Amino acid sequence: MSTVNNDTSSSGTSSTSSDTPKQAVNLGELTDMENSFITLLVAQVQYQDPTKPVDSTEFINQYSAMAQVKSMQNMTTLQQNNLVLMDNLQTLTAAGLVGQEVKVSADSLQLDGDKVSGQITLEHASATTVLQLTDANGVRTDITLGPQEAGSVPFTVDPEALGLKPGKYSLAVKTESGETPGIEVSGLVHNVRVSADGPVLEVEGAGSVPFYKIVEFSQGQAA
Repeated sequence: MSTVNNDTSSSGTSSTSSDTPKQAVNLGELTDMENSFITLLVAQVQYQDPTKPVDSTEFINQYSAMAQVKSMQNMTTLQQNNLVLMDNLQTLTAAGLVGQEVKVSADSLQLDGDKVSGQITLEHASATTVLQLTDANGVRTDITLGPQEAGSVPFTVDPEALGLKPGKYSLAVKTESGETPGIEVSGLVHNVRVSADGPVLEVEGAGSVPFYKIVEFSQGQAA
């Protein structure tokens, strides 16, 4: 059964107390600041040198400086709250993808015997297009895709037919024009792990993939 896991080894996640949204900006603090300023103003006037009275513009400058500092503090608090909210929404969205098929940007495959499908996107037509898989020992397997027009080029990796053992394989594409097109892999999301860097999805065929590498997802479950 697919689950959503928390990475307890990470020192900071969206569920830790350090990420708890701080108290919203309190408008009453502005009143407190004004009262404090008036108290300081009275004290300055009371104890100033009668022969050298303080310029009234200095009081205004002091108040402006205090107001500016307080405004910056309030903006910082709002920004922190917004970041925590966005992180929580991202985690909830990622959790909702468990059991769904997604398409992710990938530079490697995690093969376990099942076929893996995906696509590459060419900016230019290519007379020779080859998908290259390289295992941990540096052994390379070429999948010839033939001549291709510019645009999306689908591919399927069949480990059994290619004689590929289970494991991780790096991906690369060789084209006649020498371009390095992006590679996208489709697969089911088995689970979601919450980490300090955000949600990490375990995608069938692609392995562990950060949430931001998702390029497409659908509501229907893959066959």
